Amino acid sequence: MNISSIPSPQGAPQTVRIPFHNRKHFPQLVPFRFSAHNMELEARDRHAELFYLQKQIQSQTPMVIVLEDGERVEGRIEWYDRHSLKVRGRAKTLVYKSAIKYMYKLGDNG
Repeated sequence: MNISSIPSPQGAPQTVRIPFHNRKHFPQLVPFRFSAHNMELEARDRHAELFYLQKQIQSQTPMVIVLEDGERVEGRIEWYDRHSLKVRGRAKTLVYKSAIKYMYKLGDNG
């Protein structure tokens, strides 16, 4: 009995078996690597971001963080990591960096 002669249930994916002696003709998978150029650009931008955040933490600058949905979070940045900021205002708030539209100092007119 051949595999192609067995009917498969409606909507089920069909399996195709490749004989072992024919497998050598398929190309080997090449591991994906990021180019060094992209990593250098990202590192440069990241250093600027980290410098700015560290400066605001050390000077305890009151900040306004505007989120993508328009909500505003006011307070001082206590700490940050790669993906989030902890802001102390009326309440302690953890803000994901991906949700931030922009931020400015409270005294500035944004």
